Amino acid sequence: MKYYIIAGEASGDLHASNLMKEIKIKDPNAEFRCWGGDLMQAQGATIVKHYRDLAFMGFAEVIMNLRTIMTNLSFCKKDIAAYQPDCVIMVDYPGFNLQVAPFIKSLGIKIYYYISPQIWAWKTGRVHKIKKLVDKMFVILPFEEEFYQRYDYKVDFVGNPLLDSLDNLPKVNVNEIRQKYGLDDRPIIAVLPGSRTQEIKVKLPLMLSVEKDFPDYQFVVAGAPSQPIANYKAIAGENLKIVENQTYDLLRISHAALVTSGTATLETALLKIPEVVCYKGNALSYEIGKRVVKNIQFISLVNLIMDREVVKELIQYDLTYENIKHELHLILNTPKRDQMLNDYDALYHKLGGVGASKRTATLIVNDLVA
Repeated sequence: MKYYIIAGEASGDLHASNLMKEIKIKDPNAEFRCWGGDLMQAQGATIVKHYRDLAFMGFAEVIMNLRTIMTNLSFCKKDIAAYQPDCVIMVDYPGFNLQVAPFIKSLGIKIYYYISPQIWAWKTGRVHKIKKLVDKMFVILPFEEEFYQRYDYKVDFVGNPLLDSLDNLPKVNVNEIRQKYGLDDRPIIAVLPGSRTQEIKVKLPLMLSVEKDFPDYQFVVAGAPSQPIANYKAIAGENLKIVENQTYDLLRISHAALVTSGTATLETALLKIPEVVCYKGNALSYEIGKRVVKNIQFISLVNLIMDREVVKELIQYDLTYENIKHELHLILNTPKRDQMLNDYDALYHKLGGVGASKRTATLIVNDLVA
């Protein structure tokens, strides 16, 4: 069968690639045409658009890039109509996916949604559009199933695909990484400033501002696959220590981490690395977002899933040198570190175990065959 997959971010590329791997087991003749990245391409996808050309973060940024977004939407519709897939699998990325969904529905093509948009946080009205357009929704957070039940919409909680990604990681060679990237023997504090240029420019200097206060540690930046090293060094200087495209390995050899909000907060927790969550965005986008998002108390997935503060969130005006220094000290040298690690164990058990990709692939292929 022919599958058209739309993923607009690095995390979507990861989860879609694992889903593709499982679909190929269920459907050996599967063909994939995709919006995504290198990991999906490695699974045999023809990549129509790379996610690095798609990600616009924040209200103001979307407005500034509206013409590009509209051009991409028009192209996507034409491409799907020409390809005539058996289904379209949407992976998160709701601002785009829910715009193109009505056209796909008009063609009579089945729509599956893997990784629900965070409509429980804002734009809850989107649930009515999803009910109308999406044939099956596969959710990865335990509280999402109950959220959709409130609107009389049955969804499938398949577990969290991050558990799949992290379950079979090869053993990390600490000495090899230290030698390859010129790291010394001091414990590592991993710095994850995100994958988009605009967020790196804002957050990386702040995250590194405390480096001088922790001389017994070395700060090492996780380089995103979509970002050249030159971009990071232009922002933070030539002496910056950076590990390219090996975020999981860097985290696994780290003692603590400063992490931008998003999927990375959950990845860091599941790898059992104490963290401080750092978020600072465009001022206009933040002020708009603060007024729109009224249904949630936290921004990190760790705290949302646990429904309480497990990791400290330094958001916008709270993301300061003084606060970063204070919170980093707490997770390095106080009982808060042990408490956080204990909470991480509880978090793991709430996520439903490994097998999300396999369960989702089975549900999709069985529904198509039926």
